[in-house]
Amino acid sequence: MRIGELAAKAGVSVRALRYYEEQGLLAAQRTPSGQRVYPDGAVDRVVLVQQLYAAGLSSRRILELLPCVYTGHATAHTLALLAAERDRIEEQITGLTATRDRLDAVIAAATASVADGHLPG
Repeated sequence: MRIGELAAKAGVSVRALRYYEEQGLLAAQRTPSGQRVYPDGAVDRVVLVQQLYAAGLSSRRILELLPCVYTGHATAHTLALLAAERDRIEEQITGLTATRDRLDAVIAAATASVADGHLPG
């Protein structure tokens, strides 16, 4: 598939795909006219890269971890990196859960106040 089609299917910009290629996160074949052509699995790879970026991983870290993701083979170093990233993400989840719970309490209190007729003013 061509770059525009991949961008549409993966929900990213063409610019992002070019960046991923520059970083070594994504590879394309080139047609004789120089157009990029991506394999069928490229959509899944781009979605994974997006998820890892959203989780706070750098392109360098993603590049280190991708081979393990696709082959299932890891070194002790790679396993340590994976565990460290998982732990960091778990800490983020814990913090976000606490924030959500706090907001739920504020919403509940404000809802009760409105139901009792105590409107701000």
